[in-house]
Amino acid sequence: MRVVWPLLVALCATGCATAPQQPDFRGYFADNNAAATAGPQAQQEFFHRSQHPDFTDSTCELGDLTVQLDPAWSTLRPDPGFTADGVVPRGEIWAIGVEVTTRVNGSATGHQIGSQHLVVLDGRTFGFAPCPQ
Repeated sequence: MRVVWPLLVALCATGCATAPQQPDFRGYFADNNAAATAGPQAQQEFFHRSQHPDFTDSTCELGDLTVQLDPAWSTLRPDPGFTADGVVPRGEIWAIGVEVTTRVNGSATGHQIGSQHLVVLDGRTFGFAPCPQ
């Protein structure tokens, strides 16, 4: 009986572990889409500001392209195994399904569904700028 109680307590504690609290990424997507609406230069500035600090040399110019992102909130999940160019980014890594619409001069040029990774680091949200060319 002495062995059973510690084992039972350990199993209950393990079963009671909670998943990480989901961050609120609404601001990131709202800022991205506002920048896309404002035009390519505003979006380029947003991507530079929000680029993960470990990957600031991994951005590319969008030219006349803008990228609108529509997240599927039910797909938000932690993704600690994610690497970018073989490097694990610092911070808490999350993945979410997104519907991506690209535009040039206001006309849709592409539409697809994919995953996007976001990272919470020091209380801020960072992403990884797309390189569509």
